[in-house]
Amino acid sequence: MRGRNHWLILGLAVLAAALGGYVQHRNRPVDTPSPGLLGQALPPLVLPDLDGKPHRLADYRERRVLLNFWASWCAPCLREMPALAEAQAKFGQQGAIVVGIAMDEPLHVRAFLAAHPVDYPILIGEMGPPSTSLKLGNTRQVLPYSMLIDADGRILAAHAGPLSNAQLTEWLAPASTGR
Repeated sequence: MRGRNHWLILGLAVLAAALGGYVQHRNRPVDTPSPGLLGQALPPLVLPDLDGKPHRLADYRERRVLLNFWASWCAPCLREMPALAEAQAKFGQQGAIVVGIAMDEPLHVRAFLAAHPVDYPILIGEMGPPSTSLKLGNTRQVLPYSMLIDADGRILAAHAGPLSNAQLTEWLAPASTGR
């Protein structure tokens, strides 16, 4: 009997520790990239579009850029896309640009976009370790994941999860100073 109680207590202790770790992990702030990235220049990245043509993210300098990491299998990503397209239409003429980075197979991305086109550039992220989103501070590998880059190419802010309309306006409006 004594041995059975010992294992029961040990099992409950392990379960409590695991649950505590999970709660702590879920409750940590996610609106900032790795501290070393905030305020730093965007690392030099070259990503292909759906036709395989390479695009340097540095080519978007002199514009406020919202990088949005998504995938065709990610329901929150897909719900966020109409708001991103609306923000691009609203703020694009004022110098801001949304750039979608699909963390997905090009075949799936092409099929999704054929049914749900967007008016902003879509590039294909590197999936293999380290992924493009991990290189840009998405340590939890959560999608959607968005990053705001200023006109000088510096990382201003990041956010894991869908962006609200208020956040999109704050991030992309010309008078915005970012975060």
